[in-house]
Amino acid sequence: MSDKLNIGNEMRQLDRKNRKFYDELTDEERKKFSLYLMIRWSSSVENGSTDREQLIQQYYLRTCNENLNKHFFAINKHPKLQWLCATTVSPNEGSKDHPWIAPKKKETGASAIKKQLAELFPMYKQDEIALLASMTTKKELDQHIRDHGRDTK
Repeated sequence: MSDKLNIGNEMRQLDRKNRKFYDELTDEERKKFSLYLMIRWSSSVENGSTDREQLIQQYYLRTCNENLNKHFFAINKHPKLQWLCATTVSPNEGSKDHPWIAPKKKETGASAIKKQLAELFPMYKQDEIALLASMTTKKELDQHIRDHGRDTK
């Protein structure tokens, strides 16, 4: 991998609003360059304790959502345009530390239980369903459904 294609350098280019960065990549580098990762990395900067640092964090998040997230996949056939949109996220105040925000993991088994409980108890609130799901196993839920004359899913 080239020195240009490491996340630290890519984020520096974004923070500096280097709109020529994408043009300076070779065809091979462009194939390896992930513009999707710009969304994950650029939306966050290290939280600071001062009001100014917190405002900068909010600015990055809001600007990323508005300028990059909103129509990112609508322009997926135009990677240069995606890069140009990514450069609008930075307030141009120098390089920042951008921590990785991992995607939320899906709860496959737990969400199925929650869905069934929500159907059984439509009057319950979401936090009550979540609490009940945390205390109920799939086996217990299936037995409860059978006891009430219904088929298990």
